Amino acid sequence: MTESPKSLTENPNLRSKPPSSYLDKSSVVNNALRLNKRKRLIENKVSFFGPKSELSIYDTYRSAKRVRLNADQLTYCGMVTGRKIMHSHFKNEKKSQAKIFLPNESFVIPPGEYVEIDFPDTSELQPTTCLTIEIPKERIETISEQMNDLVPFEGIDYDWQYQPHVIHTHHSSATQFLIEKLVHLYTLDHSDREMMIGLGVSELIVRLLRQQGSEVLLSYAKKNPDATGITAVIDYLEKNSAQSLTIETLCKTACLSRSKLYTEFKKQLGRSPNEYLHQLRLKKAAILLEEGKTVTQACFEVGFKALSHFSRRFVSLYNCTPNQYRKRHHLLKRDC
Repeated sequence: MTESPKSLTENPNLRSKPPSSYLDKSSVVNNALRLNKRKRLIENKVSFFGPKSELSIYDTYRSAKRVRLNADQLTYCGMVTGRKIMHSHFKNEKKSQAKIFLPNESFVIPPGEYVEIDFPDTSELQPTTCLTIEIPKERIETISEQMNDLVPFEGIDYDWQYQPHVIHTHHSSATQFLIEKLVHLYTLDHSDREMMIGLGVSELIVRLLRQQGSEVLLSYAKKNPDATGITAVIDYLEKNSAQSLTIETLCKTACLSRSKLYTEFKKQLGRSPNEYLHQLRLKKAAILLEEGKTVTQACFEVGFKALSHFSRRFVSLYNCTPNQYRKRHHLLKRDC
C-alpha cells in the first residue's frame, strides 16, 4: 500500500517535538535537598507534603544491596539520576522479579507491598537520586469512578478501578514534564499550591489508570480480535504495523465511520489510531535497539520512512535519542 495524503502516518517533514522541560529536574532536586542537611549515605530522604499526598526525594551515595522500601499507599517512583535494581516481592507473583530501573521510567508499587533495592554503581561523586509520590487509595477511587462515568469500555467486562500490580514502563515526555512540574509545585511557596498539586496528582492518576486500561484492552484484543471494531483495529495494527496504512483501511476493518473510529479509539486507548501506530512502531524499534540493531536498521524495519522523523518521535516517547538508548542498553548488558 503506497503513502497518500490520507495515510495514517504523518508527513515526516512536519516537525513533532516533545514539550520543553518545565524546569531542569536536577536543579529542582538539588534545591530541595539543600533544605535538609544530609543525614544518611543510603536513601537520604527529604519529604514535601501536599493535599493527601507526599513527595519524597531519595539520594544514595554508597553502593548497597537489598535496601527495603515499603509502600503503605500506592507509590509512584521516578528515577532522576543513576540506576537501581528493583526486586519485587508482590503477593500475586510466584517468585521475586528483578528489574533495572532507569531515568525516564515509571515504577509503581501497589499499596501494602514492598521492594528491595540494589544500588550497583552509586558513589559520592555520582549519587543515585529518585523520587516517590505517595497517593492514598481514596483519591484513586474517586478518579476511577469519574473515568467509569466518562469513558466506559465497550464490549469488555472491565472498569477503571485500580488493579494492584507492578507497573514498570518508559514514560513519555509529557509524563516527564508532569513529574518535573509536580516536583516544582511541591517545593513551591504559593497561595494556590495545594490546588495545583491536587490537579497534578489527579493527572498522574489518570495516566496510571490509562496505562493499566491499555494493558487490559491490548491483552483482550490479542485473544478476542473480533470482539469489537476497536479490538479488530488493534489486532490489525499489531500485525501490519510496518506497512503504510490508511484510515480507510482501518474504517473497513472496524466497520465504523471515520469519525466514530477516531472517537471510540481515543476514548478507549487515550490516543488516536495514528498516535497508537507510532507508539507501536517505536516500542518495536526499542526492542530491536536492545538486541543490537543499528538505528538505521530499527528505523526502517518498523516502518518509518525517514531517520529524522523516527528520531524525533523516539525522543518524544523515550526522552533520549535512539543512539543514546542503544548505547545505554549495550552498557547494561555488559555490566550484567
